[in-house]
Amino acid sequence: MVKLQIQDIEKKYGEKTILNKVNFEVNEGEFLSILGSSGCGKTTLLRILIGLLNPTSGKVFKDGKDITYLSPSERGMGIVFQNYALFENMTVLGNVEYALRIRKENKNNKGEIRQKAINMIEQMGLSKCMNKRPNELSGGQQQRVAIARTLIINPDIILFDEPMSALDVDTRLSLRQEIKNIQKEYGTTMIYITHDQEEAFAMSDRIMVMREGSVLQLDTPENIIKFPAGSYVEDFVINNLKIKIESLNKFVNI
Repeated sequence: MVKLQIQDIEKKYGEKTILNKVNFEVNEGEFLSILGSSGCGKTTLLRILIGLLNPTSGKVFKDGKDITYLSPSERGMGIVFQNYALFENMTVLGNVEYALRIRKENKNNKGEIRQKAINMIEQMGLSKCMNKRPNELSGGQQQRVAIARTLIINPDIILFDEPMSALDVDTRLSLRQEIKNIQKEYGTTMIYITHDQEEAFAMSDRIMVMREGSVLQLDTPENIIKFPAGSYVEDFVINNLKIKIESLNKFVNI
């Protein structure tokens, strides 16, 4: 079943085209990675999907409904930013609670909000950090808080904006598995922005390769390796993937 449908999305700033008639679909419960180098348009696309940016033209449909110009709060999506966007003046518990407290329907349910937040924090393995502030946490712990804060609003689509780019290898490997476990448990559709080939191939059901605002190939990891759509995909994706796997194997074997 198609969860999200993107039709002819275009984004221009003056004469400069950032996204050039982008078309693709995301299936319900799918893990789709959008893979490309810096400046290819992937983050601009993510901001359009979540509602932080309007397209110049084109449409975004979710469950068959046109959501192109809906606010982020009306879309039933959550996002985990690259810099985590945690409130430095709040504890872990406060950060996770906040996602529920800002919703009008939860205004008089303080006790229920507190319990839901505690349950989610425990589920993410952060019980010992509950009363700590973000500056007292490791990068991996901050990432878990950001994921917990997103999950607690029960989105049916979660968007990730290069969430592991600042983490060390050990933490990245651990969080990869954690994100996949979360997807399996909640059945959540996930769209994952990355420039890391090895990361995309390790996590994704399908990968969408972008270059200069256009989609070059959208397929399973296996098919991209077997049938790359042109020399750019072969060089940027496959050759770089081999190099990163070799480097990772050396790290693991140290």
